[in-house]
Amino acid sequence: MSFNWFKYSSPASFYGISHSIIKAASGIAIILCIVGLYWGFAKTPDILTDQKEYYRILFIHVPAAWMSMWLYVTLVFWAVTGLIFNTRLSYMMAAATAPTGALFAFLTIWTGAFWGKTSWGVWWDWDPRMTSMLILLFIYIGYIALQNSIADTRRADRASALLALVGVICIPVIYLSINCPDPYQCAALHQQSSLKQIEKNILIAMFIMLFATWAYSFAIITHRLRSIILEREKRTQWAQDIVRDKA
Repeated sequence: MSFNWFKYSSPASFYGISHSIIKAASGIAIILCIVGLYWGFAKTPDILTDQKEYYRILFIHVPAAWMSMWLYVTLVFWAVTGLIFNTRLSYMMAAATAPTGALFAFLTIWTGAFWGKTSWGVWWDWDPRMTSMLILLFIYIGYIALQNSIADTRRADRASALLALVGVICIPVIYLSINCPDPYQCAALHQQSSLKQIEKNILIAMFIMLFATWAYSFAIITHRLRSIILEREKRTQWAQDIVRDKA
């Protein structure tokens, strides 16, 4: 017996399974977050070189940075899918993803500022790593603003999808600024990626938190998508029935 995934490409069909997705993803996120934070604070060394306790901000900062980039790639994927196949649900997925991506981009900058003040003595420095992440946050905000500034939903979807596609150049810039082959060409306060040098327990906690943020994103984006579906499909009978049942 084959499973037909394509039937869930319609808003009505996807809405039917979305509640189960949210419950499963939320449960996974809560469990992983508890385990990750416990591992990060109880199983990792008390002192990491000369950085002492404040290195534990990595358990939030690094997963947030990775998720902000990953969610932007996801947003672009759905936006381009909508442009190519003119699928309503794809545009809705992109719109639902943007606020969570913006949240993680902001969280990356915010936690990075605390790290910078403690480690380097400054809250902010206009180096390539920090500046490119700030630009990514502005792109997210621009996408959301453009979506909400055009009354015609179809026009808003296409215009914001084109903006997202142009802004994707920011992702390799951020990646290369952290993983620059020649550190002297990317001189900045922010250190290079050093996953291979990180102590094993710290790395385990970091990746557990990464999967926790991934599950959280899956849950909250699906929850937001449900609202977008009901808003855009409000003229259909099935959506009116759901709203009436909730009232």
